[in-house]
Amino acid sequence: MAAAAATAAAIALIGVGGCAKMDASLDKQWMTVDFNPGTSVATALQVRAACSHIQNTPPEALPAKRTAINMMYGVVYNTTNSSPANLAQLQGCLQKFKSVEGVDPEDAGDEGD
Repeated sequence: MAAAAATAAAIALIGVGGCAKMDASLDKQWMTVDFNPGTSVATALQVRAACSHIQNTPPEALPAKRTAINMMYGVVYNTTNSSPANLAQLQGCLQKFKSVEGVDPEDAGDEGD
């Protein structure tokens, strides 16, 4: 009987841990930069570098293949831990560039839409 109770407790702990990881992934938020058509890879990389200094808002890894098509939506900032002030700083930085058409704030709940 004690072994069964211990097994049940272990299963419950594993389940809670799995839920915590799932909750953490669902809490992920990011901002994708939309560039104007015809923006070069070099320009997209320049924008990414110029706005990568904002606290709590690091850029995500770049696509492995850096073509113009991939880079049009490949500049992404992780905003999961960003404050509203951090987000405002990021948007202000990005707006300085004529090549930036806008930004799309997204979260894990948006995936699959």
